[in-house]
Amino acid sequence: MTTLRQLEYLVTVVDLGSFTKAAEALHVSQPALSHQIRTLERSAGGPLLERLPRNVRLTPTGRAMLPHARAALADADRARCAARQAAGLEVGELQIATLYSITLGVLPKALRNWRQTHPEVGIRLFEHRHTEELIAAMNAGEADLAVGPEPAGWSGVSRTLGTEELVVVVAADDPAAVGDSVPMKDLADRAWVHYTPGHGLADVLDLACAQAGFEPRVAVRTEQTAAAPALAAAGLGPALVPDNILPKDFDGHVLHPDPPVHRTLTAYTRGEPDPLAAAFIDVLVWSSGGAGTRS
Repeated sequence: MTTLRQLEYLVTVVDLGSFTKAAEALHVSQPALSHQIRTLERSAGGPLLERLPRNVRLTPTGRAMLPHARAALADADRARCAARQAAGLEVGELQIATLYSITLGVLPKALRNWRQTHPEVGIRLFEHRHTEELIAAMNAGEADLAVGPEPAGWSGVSRTLGTEELVVVVAADDPAAVGDSVPMKDLADRAWVHYTPGHGLADVLDLACAQAGFEPRVAVRTEQTAAAPALAAAGLGPALVPDNILPKDFDGHVLHPDPPVHRTLTAYTRGEPDPLAAAFIDVLVWSSGGAGTRS
């Protein structure tokens, strides 16, 4: 029978890349660790790890088991925390997985409102660059709930927060800084403030430009969502950013793209949310106000 301790051993070996380092971290002897891994492999029906001279790597069976092992450990930890909270031994912690841009835009207002009514509840954020990364992390049991673009084919529970609008920002003296809208096709010859490959907003910009009939040239790429509007305002080129990340004193020029660019945001969980997560989702829905309002 598979035990949580065996799953913990597997995850630790994979994360540290070594039986020796894992044994030290777990405060067990290496023979004892190896024995438990072999027992787990017998239960799984085949090898989970390939022992290499300098490290270890997962077998296909191991790769299939690893996300479930992580999810089981995360669920066990949440069960422990819930029991301790019920016994009055510790206050709660809410674990939220999201994207970097949503940490800047949608979450601050919601967390401010949440703190006013739940000051004793700790918040832990797990931030990701891309929607697919976020979905994979939630499937692996990383957090209590996720806040992000609507996940296609999600089998758990999801609740729509609203539609987030994306805008084009340019420098105040940019030739395009006229009026409050701009046809995307009119920016076809410009070099853009783009995002690094793997960043979710890179895909959003590429798709918006493709729909307007062109591929964006790149003036500069940034990893940081917050840096994009600053670089655009400094004159490096137009940037496409969520409207709600812009500060009220933003000194660039904001344009609404034609056709509009937007994404539906949701809060989602693997199953029915526990009372703490459900309460936060209610606050999030109320605070988002359609998701496009600046906080």
